[in-house]
Amino acid sequence: MRVAIVTGASSGIGKAICERLLSLKYEVIGISRTITTELFSHTAFKAIQADLSSEKETLKVCEALKEKNTFILINAAGFGRFEPHEELNAATITKMTFVNLTAPMLLTNATLKNLKQNDGYLININSIEAIRASKFAGVYSATKAGLKAFSDSLFEETRKSGLSITNINPDMTQSHFYDALRFETSSKEDEKLFASDIADALEHILTMRKGAVISDYTIRSLRFGISKKGHSSSVL
Repeated sequence: MRVAIVTGASSGIGKAICERLLSLKYEVIGISRTITTELFSHTAFKAIQADLSSEKETLKVCEALKEKNTFILINAAGFGRFEPHEELNAATITKMTFVNLTAPMLLTNATLKNLKQNDGYLININSIEAIRASKFAGVYSATKAGLKAFSDSLFEETRKSGLSITNINPDMTQSHFYDALRFETSSKEDEKLFASDIADALEHILTMRKGAVISDYTIRSLRFGISKKGHSSSVL
């Protein structure tokens, strides 16, 4: 079985991706703070518990992954806070930058040799915020734009190998990402994405002819909608 590594695997997009990869007959290693092997009840799933906002824990994971014959690395873990910049504290800025940008670069560094040797896939679950500017999203957008720039540069660097590199840039996707925020996805199905939509995109990427690469895969809801918690109006 080919090995796929997925961060942020315990919920949302990461969990949907793990489920899809297992259905496609991959051995999946899921990484998150709370992940357990029992979450998927599948013999091809293995769990690594780690806090990817911690440099010490992330570097420990990197050392473990160097021993894996990795075919796919999917960086799906993400963290966001959306406030006026002066209201963000230093710990939040540091955590967001590490989870969204530093950890993916470290994990890629640890697995890149095997990914190239296996003609594999590096897929970064980015954000629509990587390609646009929104108010109250300065740090989050910067980390996602940075991840896109990293992916784009690495694509050029590795083109002599058989490695495929893709940024997936989803719009607002229904998940636990919004639990601690003051807004969430719309209740209307055509005003939001589902985690399964991103899993569909992943499967499309993996089933394409290997000589063709979608370097950027942007997915948006048909209509725009956002819900502010505690308000009945669905669109802001």
